[in-house]
Amino acid sequence: MVETKQMLSGRIYMVLREAILRGDFAPGEPLKPQELAGTHGVSLAVVREALVRLVGDGLADRLPNRGFAVPTQSDKRWQDLAEARCLIESAALRLAIARGDLDWESRVRAAHHRLARTPPFTQGRGISPEWSRAHHDFHRALLDGCGNTVLLETFDRLWLGAELTRRWSADRNPSRDYLGEHRALEEAALARDADLAAALLEAHLSLTAEDLVRPDASAGEDG
Repeated sequence: MVETKQMLSGRIYMVLREAILRGDFAPGEPLKPQELAGTHGVSLAVVREALVRLVGDGLADRLPNRGFAVPTQSDKRWQDLAEARCLIESAALRLAIARGDLDWESRVRAAHHRLARTPPFTQGRGISPEWSRAHHDFHRALLDGCGNTVLLETFDRLWLGAELTRRWSADRNPSRDYLGEHRALEEAALARDADLAAALLEAHLSLTAEDLVRPDASAGEDG
């Protein structure tokens, strides 16, 4: 079957999205439509359409001269994103604790069980795709009991942009105790301690943004 322009654009979007999240492009690196079109054997229009979608996801910037680039780690947006997530997700978590039923508790336990038993890093460098999916599913399960579709849709929109900061911050703070942070979150939520759970979640989300200002541990002392 011949791929339509929309299908091609969707495929290139997924390829570029995974490449950016994987770290194939450095922060601030230009995303040149002409080069990308040649590399992937598609038209310039297809690549531009994919890049515009990435801009909407927060995974690419559109530059004043109409070019594209990977966002920089120093961009203030990451602090703003963390602040927005703290406000929105802590409110949703409080509602979930108040409204969640036994099925919600079971989903949270199951999601945490999978997350805790999924290795976070690949043998090379970077967060594993399996852990990334399990991480998303755990945070989504925590909030799922809130019963508010607008809050949950907002979480879904913010998650992808935050995924990029998560990949970057893992290099800055490789000794971070993700396992302990998530365990504490699960325990507080299921104990129905809304104040503690919200405080733990806010600290968890803020630390990711704070890690971006740390020196890059992978660069070494002379890096």
